[in-house]
Amino acid sequence: MNVNGVIRLDSQLKKGLVEYSVLATLRHGDSYGYQIIKDSPALLGLTQSTLYPILKRLETDGRVSTYSQTHNGRERKYYHVTEQGKQSITQFLADWEQLETIHAYIQRSEQNEEE
Repeated sequence: MNVNGVIRLDSQLKKGLVEYSVLATLRHGDSYGYQIIKDSPALLGLTQSTLYPILKRLETDGRVSTYSQTHNGRERKYYHVTEQGKQSITQFLADWEQLETIHAYIQRSEQNEEE
């Protein structure tokens, strides 16, 4: 399940988890790409090449907005979670409860097989 400290999951599941992890990171405050990577759980193995397409998708979906600000003489793009982004986190958490029920069912079937 775990290779070099990075979570190994089905790619679609991981993609969704990374998106919501990025949104959760932004719930703590507006941020920029490098800082988002630093603030995200290392277990996700988030890199610039995975982060920026996710941020673009979140922006296109309306879950994140952007603005630019000068920092040390350079223009830096900041990301802000929108109300729609906050609502999608709430929905994700509600959906996760259903996933936990399915997980428990699958786990029971595995335990029954072992007996």
